[in-house]
Order: sequence, then C-alpha cells, then structure tokens
Amino acid sequence: MAGHDFHAILDAIIAAHGGAAFWRELGGLEARLSASGFLFSAKGRPVLRHAHMWASTTDPRFVFYDYPRPGWRGELIGDAEVRILDADGCVMARRERPRAAFRGLRRQFRWDELDFLYFGGYATWNYLTTPFIFLRPGFSFELLPPVQGPQGEITRLRATFPPDIPTHSRTQVFYFDEQRLLTRLDYTAEVVGGWARAAHLCEDYHDFGGLKAPTRRRVWPLFIGDKPMRFPNLVALDIDDIRPQRIAS
Repeated sequence: MAGHDFHAILDAIIAAHGGAAFWRELGGLEARLSASGFLFSAKGRPVLRHAHMWASTTDPRFVFYDYPRPGWRGELIGDAEVRILDADGCVMARRERPRAAFRGLRRQFRWDELDFLYFGGYATWNYLTTPFIFLRPGFSFELLPPVQGPQGEITRLRATFPPDIPTHSRTQVFYFDEQRLLTRLDYTAEVVGGWARAAHLCEDYHDFGGLKAPTRRRVWPLFIGDKPMRFPNLVALDIDDIRPQRIAS
C-alpha cells in the first residue's frame, strides 16, 4: 500500500483513540484494574483485584502501588531495572536487567515478586499506551491484507518495535476495526517462552476523559495459524478506571 495511504491509516488509528495532540499533553495514566488467568496459577502468583497502577506516557516506566504489600510499591524502569520500595521509599529489593533473569529454569515453573513486576509492568504499560506508543521514533510498519470480522473489514498492521521498548516480542500484529479501534493484537510472550504465541482480544471501549480504551481484555493461546484457542484463558484483564494526567504547565 502506498506510503500516503499508510500514514493516513495510522493517523486515523491515533485519532480514534483520542488523538496525538491530546496524548502529547499527558505525563501519565493512573489506572485501576483486575487481572487473573492461567498464567497467574502456572507461575504461582496471586491474582490482582482492583490494583492501583501508574504508567508514564513519555517513557517505559510503570508503578504498581501497594505491591507486594500495602503501602509499598513496585517500579519498572524500562529494561534497566525493577525495584520494590517500602512505605518510606527505601529499596527492599532490586534487579538490574530483569529480562535476562528469565533464562533460568525456575522461571519455567514459578515467578518471584520481581519477575512478576517486570512482566506485569512492561505488559500493562504497553497495553495502556497503545496505539499512542506508535508515535515514538524507531517503529517500522507493514500493512497486511485485511480480513473480515463480525462487524466488517479488519485492518492489520505488523509493527516492529525499537529496542528501547520492553515488550512481549519485537514483531507484533495489531488489528483495527472500521472505526480504527484496536480489537486484537498477536505476539509471542518471550519471557514466558518462545512457544507462547497469543491472541489478545480488546473489547468494551469506554471514554476516559478524552482517552478511548478497551476495558475488557482476554488473552488466548495461538498455537497454529491465526485462530485463537478458547482454552485456557491465559490472562483476563478488566479495567475499572483510567485517569489521564496532564503535564503541569
């Protein structure tokens, strides 16, 4: 597809979710959400119930409040570091280059608090900032042939992420409906395993102060082809609220 047509589609995608001008006025997103699913039980982690979080809109930084205990917080600083701070701001645990730690055998069966902080932090940051993340430099894109969905034609966009963004896999496929809203993304959750291909479905859009975002997300295995399996539900994520935070003038 011609470059002009491609950029028009990308602009329409950004506009459908709130617009580039709106996004550039923000410094962060405060969110509350719940998350559960097979991945939690498989890695020995408790589910999240109405967890309080914060995502930067300018850098890959993320905060879990009251993690792993009330008054404490877990922080993700890109691929450089994860750390847990107590109520006084003292560092209680830290891991540099956390992605590299997933090569160990233990992590095939159990994740500790820092493992989950890294995975949950970068994954949720990606989810909350997409598609605006595409405004960052370093991405490359390819328009794939469209497919038919229940409500009409689906546009598919293959994105290759720049190396400075922690994410599931460098190459992912994003699906957008005729209103240019994100309905699905396909990726390989590499820290889980090279076999962990998944289809992540996005539904039930709400408007949060100018930001249009899905509030129901379900992740299903994608072993062969493009059709998701309906068992097991790997991750079920339900968003209670998102509060965009404008940069102070």
